[in-house]
Amino acid sequence: MMAGFEAPASPCGPVGGPRREDGSVHAAAISFDLHVPESRSLKTKRAAVRPIVEGLRHRFHVSVAEVAHQDQWQRAEIAVAIVAESDGRVQHLLDGVERFVAAAPAIELLGIETTWLET
Repeated sequence: MMAGFEAPASPCGPVGGPRREDGSVHAAAISFDLHVPESRSLKTKRAAVRPIVEGLRHRFHVSVAEVAHQDQWQRAEIAVAIVAESDGRVQHLLDGVERFVAAAPAIELLGIETTWLET
């Protein structure tokens, strides 16, 4: 440590990151079942799905992955995980993510499933 410099007190406990006073965690996961009707190959399917996945990561700062139907030309399922400071913020992000996916070109939204983390 540099002379004359004192590090600020850390909000972290002995193990792990910052803790909430009430210990609550605000998190949800949402998955989207997608149909890519114009796709005739896995390469064209990836070309339709990749902008959605990358757009979600960059615009909303969430974790995103293609989780099913990787070997099918016209189907895809992507899942998004959200952790935020409040349930209201999680819901706001879920709404934005859903609008973003629903507006994506070249895909049809077949289904949506949302799961909240219970703490």
